[in-house]
Amino acid sequence: MNLSLRTGLLGLAGVMMLITLYMAFLWVPNEATMGAVQRIMYFHVPIAIIGFVAAGAVFVASIAYLIRPSEKWDAIAYASAEVGVLFISLMLLTGTLWGKATWGIWWDWSPRLTTSLIMWFLYVAYLMLRAYAPKGVRGARYAAVLGIFAMIDVPLVYMSTTWWRDVHPQLLVGPAAPEGALDPTMRTALLFAMLTFLVLYIALTVERYYLRRAEEETERMQLSYEGR
Repeated sequence: MNLSLRTGLLGLAGVMMLITLYMAFLWVPNEATMGAVQRIMYFHVPIAIIGFVAAGAVFVASIAYLIRPSEKWDAIAYASAEVGVLFISLMLLTGTLWGKATWGIWWDWSPRLTTSLIMWFLYVAYLMLRAYAPKGVRGARYAAVLGIFAMIDVPLVYMSTTWWRDVHPQLLVGPAAPEGALDPTMRTALLFAMLTFLVLYIALTVERYYLRRAEEETERMQLSYEGR
């Protein structure tokens, strides 16, 4: 992907984010029970979903790497994990803000929050492994195994409010969400916000992917120079 397309992707994400802000704060009506504080949903839920998408990309790229080792698959997994940790961190942050405004507490060890925190630890551990594991194929294989294992927690986070009793609101989007869980206007705004954050995720991951490939090339040049 050339530089102009990558710049255009970032620009598109910026424009869509402005539209998302308009829809979230000016277009949709207030929720009847929670009022204006419920508008954080248009950021918290999409951010959480894209965190799952990032985890899925790490999972797929890690499997592909183990089947057919390639720096391309390794770089995709690494880039998606870094961006994914950003989204998962924002998911926890916006969730605690919403929880404080709704329940009066910052944190509750409910199934949804606990599994979400475990998910964050797993992908932070992935990045730590990438930083401290041996360079080259061996370190990439260790990371691929962890990237596959970490995916186990993603369906647990998504289905936690369905499988266990939880103070967290029920599912609003996805195949397990009940029919008519949201007002049509709210649903439209939420789906557009999800698309916005998906474009942002793709743009950030593409940028991080190319940066990772540049880092690999620099490492090879250093090794070549030291070997002379």
